[in-house]
Amino acid sequence: MNDIAKESLLFDQYGSLLTEKKQNVMRLYHEENLTLSEIAEQEGISRAAVFSSLKSAERQLAAYEDRLGLVALRTENEARLAEIRRLAQGLERDLAGQGDGRPEEIIRLVDALNGE
Repeated sequence: MNDIAKESLLFDQYGSLLTEKKQNVMRLYHEENLTLSEIAEQEGISRAAVFSSLKSAERQLAAYEDRLGLVALRTENEARLAEIRRLAQGLERDLAGQGDGRPEEIIRLVDALNGE
């Protein structure tokens, strides 16, 4: 995953924990794709202040993820769900007499999602 995508996921998960000012800088940079200079002009602050605010927000978001791990958990669960969907499609083919069915894998993945 590239850095911009990772920062966007972190912001989606933990952004509400940032100050309103940092939320705005992050939103303008990551969602509106404005440059540091454009944000500085819009907010009436220096480019250096925008950079500092952005980096501080990114460090805070990374610290939240280090402590809580919610983005990693979500990413892991999405991968498990994709695998369950793939296996369920195979099960559907089995029921139609066209597949090689492995329902034990579906049960294993569902158990993993439930923390078992």
